[in-house]
Amino acid sequence: MRDEGVFTVEDLLACYRMGVFPMGEARDDSRVFLVDPKRRGVIEPEHFHVPQRLARTVRADKFQVRVDTAFDEVVEACAEMVGPGRSETWINAPIQILYGALFRRGQAHSVEAWADGSLVGGLYGVSLGGAFFGESMFSTARDASKVALAHLVARLSAGGYRLLDCQFMTEHLRQFGTIEISRTEYHARLDAALAVEGEFRVLPDAISGVQALQAISQAS
Repeated sequence: MRDEGVFTVEDLLACYRMGVFPMGEARDDSRVFLVDPKRRGVIEPEHFHVPQRLARTVRADKFQVRVDTAFDEVVEACAEMVGPGRSETWINAPIQILYGALFRRGQAHSVEAWADGSLVGGLYGVSLGGAFFGESMFSTARDASKVALAHLVARLSAGGYRLLDCQFMTEHLRQFGTIEISRTEYHARLDAALAVEGEFRVLPDAISGVQALQAISQAS
């Protein structure tokens, strides 16, 4: 573990380049530890699968999808969510500060789902070369985070990204075409992705669901 005073933004970027990522033990614990899973969940943007029901929701523009307009709020909302089998969030204050600094440098992004002027879902992650490292997502409305994920993949597909790192495989992620690979294979794919330069903003900040689905289908 490392104390927050010695873990910098440059340390964080170096970690991603080496294939490891930080987590906190609990919300009120200031320590940060590094994780290097033996098995990794990844999505190849060109093989992203949009289930039929989700495609209808995306196409209907049920949510207004925005990019980078509420990054800190998305991270905070993710920190407040706890998943099955985990009673504590891994997003502590040092991690929030670090990712906020990355966002201000243009190397972290949020994709947000809004309804009636309220933030109801979204995700955030880190962009480095042709790799995007998805960190966390949240949803307070049905399918909100899934719609945000579809819009994220549309941007990654259009922007020439090679890899969407999901960290751990879950049944929830499997439905989108997520595959689980070994640490060795992950590092090979990561090296290939870091060798290219993805463009997160090749699409306009505001696109329709139809445009998002078109970007995904064109890459497949």
